[in-house]
Amino acid sequence: MRDGIYKKKLDDLLAVCHKNLRTVNDELIRHAFDFSLTAHKQDLRASGEPYFNHPYEVALIVAKEIPLDDISVAAALLHDVAEDTDYEVKDIRQEFGNVIADIVDGATKITDIFQSHEVTKAESFRKMLLSMVNDIRVMLIKFADRLHNMRTLEFLPSEKRGRIAKETLDIYAPFANRFGLAKIKWELEDLAFKYLNSKEYENITRSLKAKRRERELFIKKFISPIDKKLKEEGFVFEIEGRPKHIYSINNKMKAQEKPIDELYDLFAVRIIIDTPNNNDCFAVYGTISEIYIPIPERFKNYISLPKKNGYQSIHTTVIGPEGKMVEVQIRTRAMHEIAERGVAAHWKYKEGQLVLDNEMDNWVNWVREVFEQATEESSPKQFIESFKLNLYQDEIYIFTPKGDLKILPKGATPVDFAFDVHSSVGFHCIGAKVNGKIVPLDSKLQSGDQVEIITSKNQKPNRDWEQFVVTNKAKSHIRKWIKEEQRKQMQEGREIWEKRIKKHKLHLNEDELQKHLQDYNISRTLQDFYLGIATLDINPDTVAHEIIERLKHPAPAGTKEPNVENVFDKFLDSARSLATGIKLFGSNDNYLHNFAKCCNPIPGDAIVGYVTIGEGIKIHKKDCINLKAFIKTEKDRIVEVAWPKTGGVDFASAISIEGEDRPGLLNDLTHTVSTYQNTNIRSVNLQAADGMFDGTLIVNVKDLDQLSRLIEKIRKIKGVTKTVRLSSQN
Repeated sequence: MRDGIYKKKLDDLLAVCHKNLRTVNDELIRHAFDFSLTAHKQDLRASGEPYFNHPYEVALIVAKEIPLDDISVAAALLHDVAEDTDYEVKDIRQEFGNVIADIVDGATKITDIFQSHEVTKAESFRKMLLSMVNDIRVMLIKFADRLHNMRTLEFLPSEKRGRIAKETLDIYAPFANRFGLAKIKWELEDLAFKYLNSKEYENITRSLKAKRRERELFIKKFISPIDKKLKEEGFVFEIEGRPKHIYSINNKMKAQEKPIDELYDLFAVRIIIDTPNNNDCFAVYGTISEIYIPIPERFKNYISLPKKNGYQSIHTTVIGPEGKMVEVQIRTRAMHEIAERGVAAHWKYKEGQLVLDNEMDNWVNWVREVFEQATEESSPKQFIESFKLNLYQDEIYIFTPKGDLKILPKGATPVDFAFDVHSSVGFHCIGAKVNGKIVPLDSKLQSGDQVEIITSKNQKPNRDWEQFVVTNKAKSHIRKWIKEEQRKQMQEGREIWEKRIKKHKLHLNEDELQKHLQDYNISRTLQDFYLGIATLDINPDTVAHEIIERLKHPAPAGTKEPNVENVFDKFLDSARSLATGIKLFGSNDNYLHNFAKCCNPIPGDAIVGYVTIGEGIKIHKKDCINLKAFIKTEKDRIVEVAWPKTGGVDFASAISIEGEDRPGLLNDLTHTVSTYQNTNIRSVNLQAADGMFDGTLIVNVKDLDQLSRLIEKIRKIKGVTKTVRLSSQN
């Protein structure tokens, strides 16, 4: 199968392998090369070149840029065989054994024409993570695969380019950073940025090229005294200068709101010392500080406090020639190898097996934890969001009272810290001391804080915690607790219901109950019904009485049953119970009153009283149509009234919603509402038929302004065609 061109390709690949890998099984590489070449012989890429060029280039990246072992290179050559040819994983298993077959299987995407792209993507990531936990080489091959795809992205259609570039920026680049693969992360970011914002990419590239000569002269001028001094002190070292990568520069321009010409810290100088002694890095830092003035707040010691991915280095920013700021990175050769090769640098052979060194145990545990928590998410969207949450976070360093170090994401709170210590500490957290002072549980921790968690065996998590915690570990545990509490409440509600119907001598199985609930529009599901009973939102005696009456006196055929417990009336009663009484002329006395059915006022509405004969004062909304008629004919009966103070308690309001039904609508609706100013949802009641839906949403809001803005947000949800505040006048 091999002709002259492919023979040279194989020879080049073997040469790279022998240069970068500890040991190389030439026959294994040859066999994988020939097998892949044969499998892909009929296939072409979008560029028109033979498809085999892709797995070959991926194998070269694995061998040259993230070198680990010959098995990784062989698996890279074969990584698309099961996905894109007539061969299956079982064929690879038969030819190459279980290890390579499992790696190829883990790197193979899940495809299903019946699933949405979102579901397919989530399941593919889920599969990839599971395989990665078992063998890290799966992820190394996926990085190489994505890197080559990004390098050749120009040949794909525009829409597909944009989708792949965004996925790369959102998932693969930050994940490569977690693997310690800084060079690959930078290139993925720059390539993604190139296709997502080509205009800005070209502007920055043009500016860097225009000042390349000037930049090189500046770096040479900056490095010269450092080079001379370090040689005098006897250090063996390598020093280089470079501009920061394009995507990073773009972020700086946005953060500082300045054009590129006004940015000073665009340069980075790296000093790599050939020494086994980490303290030599600090000695070099001292030497540089004698030559240039350092900026203290820009000093970062990643040697004493390494990043989670094992990265170690000293970072400092100094004022160089012409007053320009320059970032300097100082590291040993061993540190540089880890910075360049990331996790691949931590593998070694032990008794013929490839194993991680002890330093990376915590990192592998982190990966496993990310996988276990992310795969528990119920929907593809939640899974992807949870996965991304773990990738984007900058790190801060927090200490326990005993001085133990915990690395948490920036923005973490004492509750995040508590769950990081142990789930039981998180569940029973009742308070926290930061640097000896008691602080609120939603306080943002700062790097260097010492945190002490105060616990109580009687404490339980608060549902509000989910709104401010940032770690996936904390969010996952809190969600699990909420689900478990709901399960207990549903069981409690079921037991209460069974006792009530037994008392009423009502014999009803769950199928029959479900039918009654749907016919009378009491609850969408049995679970909601039982939960409503447990939370006192549904009166089981009322429901039982209504069912008994309807069984005795069924409605004539063709008539629509009324709601057993009118949703709107129920929320009105609840809302008004928060405001006990009505203030008349500024007095706090509780006068005999009732509420007009024509306009159904609730706390927050502008109201007026109308004095009736025998029913006390009837409360109307100020803009009520009927009230306007009374003002014209019986103005002397109109009195000024007001709601009493509720102590900041929210009031309930009902929103009527209509639109086109679609998958995920309910999830989008509840997410929109609950995330807008922490709005509390009391109930959601939707019915769907013939591709359309309608229903009622009851929420607790602070005031009418919040309600109006919330309604506007709901109107923007895809599929929603009508959203209005519910009242009898609608």
